[in-house]
Amino acid sequence: MEKIHLATIDVGTSKICTLIAQVESESAIKILGVGIEPSQGIRKGMVYDIQSAATAISKSIRKAERTSGFQISDAIISVAGSHIGAINNKATVSIMGGEISNYEIQRVNDAVRAVPIPSNRTILHALQRSYVVDGVEGIRNPLGMFGRRLDVEAHIITGATATVENLKQCVLTNEIEVDSMVLNSLAAGEAVLSDIEKQSGVLICDLGAGTTDLAIYFNNDVWHTNSLPIGGAHITSDISQIFHLPASHSEEVKRIHGSALPEMIDEEEFFYARSFGRDESAKYSRKELASVIAVRVEEIFQLVRQEIKRSGIDHILPAGMVLTGGCAELPGIDRVASRVLGFPVRIAKPENLTGMIDQLDSPAFSASVGLLYWRMKTEIIVDSQMKKADSGEAFAKLKRFFRMLFP
Repeated sequence: MEKIHLATIDVGTSKICTLIAQVESESAIKILGVGIEPSQGIRKGMVYDIQSAATAISKSIRKAERTSGFQISDAIISVAGSHIGAINNKATVSIMGGEISNYEIQRVNDAVRAVPIPSNRTILHALQRSYVVDGVEGIRNPLGMFGRRLDVEAHIITGATATVENLKQCVLTNEIEVDSMVLNSLAAGEAVLSDIEKQSGVLICDLGAGTTDLAIYFNNDVWHTNSLPIGGAHITSDISQIFHLPASHSEEVKRIHGSALPEMIDEEEFFYARSFGRDESAKYSRKELASVIAVRVEEIFQLVRQEIKRSGIDHILPAGMVLTGGCAELPGIDRVASRVLGFPVRIAKPENLTGMIDQLDSPAFSASVGLLYWRMKTEIIVDSQMKKADSGEAFAKLKRFFRMLFP
């Protein structure tokens, strides 16, 4: 296939990650450029300082361009935060000729998007589930089938218009067109979920610094999504307050000495850190540190459990939860999650990548890499649909020609 170059920008609370990649095949991506920059002006997935955010994004973009040797003009970007909302909607159209064409499919897909939403909300995704033809459910592609009625249900994800536009503006300031915006949990799911998990029923949980982003898959469809305004930064804040440490020191302490399982830490294990007002480092108990972390981690997964119950499909998750995101690297966090949620939990990171992948070998970059897979899939689908449309139009013309010859 023709070489396609893609660019994505993952805008998070703790980091901005720009990736430039080349599509090698329908399932393989080669990373050409990586630009990772500490995030500025972003809190819990939302912009609070456009200038600072735009500057951080600019630095990330330039790093990726320098390492890849490519200059980008457009990209897709991630979106998260408590402003995210979702609803399910159904639509029906009548089939006039008996045979379902692309026209009827487009009609029903347009109809399902025509859901009344407040003027301050923007539709980010309208994810069609399987179609129903004359009451027959579970149809993935109704094109060419015969029927009188076509139904579809969609999971529609919306965001606050002001928040979405502010995020776009940060990218546009750098003369980069925003091709589309992708919900963080959906992007992460593209990188770490298997087809079997999506079919069976699984929860993807991207536990980042400022948000915990969730998506439930069943029968290869997205059934529920949400973004909780809590994450690893809250754990860092707890450490800072309890041990009187600066935020930067607290993050380092969490990363190097932290654990979510205090029962696995020996009473005699200590670490050293310099708190406010001290000229020298003091000794602290690792077990006490783990106890502080464990309380917050359990709270996060209690909120996740509430969200699963709110979805109404908590009984169909045999594949359990796939945990990813920067906070997934905290030792013991999967065991706490499994204990609270009552089903299997595995930690996942991007795999099967080629090129400049050293910096991406971590759960923290699942959404960043997933954006590439999302865009690659979109490019392939669009290309395929255009080819089908061209061939379909030619076939329709041929049918009309023969009808004229043999009325």
